[in-house]
Amino acid sequence: MAGYLIDKDKGKCYGCEACVQICPKSALKMEEDDEGFRYPILNKDLCVKCNLCHQVCLYENMPVRYGKDKYVFGGYIKDEEVRFESTSGGAFSAIVDTFCDDNYVIFGAESKGLLVWHSYITDKKNLAKFRKSKYSQSKMGKSYQQTKDFLNSGKKVLFSGTPCQISGLKAFLRNTNQDNLLTVEVICEGVPSPLYIRKYEQSLKKKFGAFIESIDYRYKGHSFLGHHKWDFEIMRTTVMMNDNKKKVIEKDRWFTPFWDIWLKHLMSRPSCYECLFATTERTADISLGDLWGVHIYCMELYGKNGGSSLAIANTEKGKSVLKKAEGSMYGHELRFEDALRYQGPMRKHIEMNPKREQFMQDLKSEMDIEDINRKWADKPSLKLLWQKYVWGNRQKAFVWSIRRKRTDGCC
Repeated sequence: MAGYLIDKDKGKCYGCEACVQICPKSALKMEEDDEGFRYPILNKDLCVKCNLCHQVCLYENMPVRYGKDKYVFGGYIKDEEVRFESTSGGAFSAIVDTFCDDNYVIFGAESKGLLVWHSYITDKKNLAKFRKSKYSQSKMGKSYQQTKDFLNSGKKVLFSGTPCQISGLKAFLRNTNQDNLLTVEVICEGVPSPLYIRKYEQSLKKKFGAFIESIDYRYKGHSFLGHHKWDFEIMRTTVMMNDNKKKVIEKDRWFTPFWDIWLKHLMSRPSCYECLFATTERTADISLGDLWGVHIYCMELYGKNGGSSLAIANTEKGKSVLKKAEGSMYGHELRFEDALRYQGPMRKHIEMNPKREQFMQDLKSEMDIEDINRKWADKPSLKLLWQKYVWGNRQKAFVWSIRRKRTDGCC
């Protein structure tokens, strides 16, 4: 199958950067297009036509994927602080603690301001920088080559990322011994255009003279009962003012324009609409995501609204690590069929919104973010308000817990 390097079809480039890192002459570099997404650009004067870039292109040579004999676990980490600091239930931290016992390196995505990039740590105490979903495509830097070097030196390596980044790593490593490598992917629904957040920052500059220091897309917040607000997550932006004072802007995630626009599939990377990884066949040892549907088929794992994780072991190595990690978590095995019902990105890729081109033209124009939001983001529906405040997951879980106490049963 011809990839982006051959026909320049942007729908055939995931931005995994494997081709850039494997080039022995540094003839390829990543550059942004007018939508904010990065693609490899070839310097023909440096190219020696070795074809290594084609050999690692995921569209031309897909790495081995695993589709059978999956082990599925649902639950959340026992450490409440770690659970609060995590997007869902903290399964990633439990897996890290299990696998990384000695002589290890951990790769993941960290962020500052609008920048998101892959880096590594050699001490689990610094794991917090890799927690939380970033909702932005990270720059890979030299992370694949660094992983190869660490593996060749005998270190254990845990590498986390999106499905295409994990596959990019596997393609890059090729014949490298991977016995000491554990790959952990997030179940991904596509990456949004960086232009949207840049416009958001431009608006903040006009209003407050401020720059974005950090964005927590799914901050669980604090309630009068403690910090357990998985269903009441907010988009939390911390900005640095001109006087060096910080200002925190919080908006309910359910009613934030960013989420409405992105989930309508108006601004994802073109390849996300054709993603070959949106299937039950996975490249990573372990797949992680939110335990969606928890209030329907495994209510006992709702856990006071603190967030619950879905962990799927796709390989024997992944299963071995995950089973050991269960010791630091509350939860139990689930049927894959039940979990799959609420994991759209594991069944099929997202569909491009027919109005995407119109939206992207507005995003690339001089139109400010407020006008874009007014034009493209829907106001909360009565159904959404009802689900959130009257009869949502929290209320269902509360009623279920009372019924369970009375009957001493389980779902």
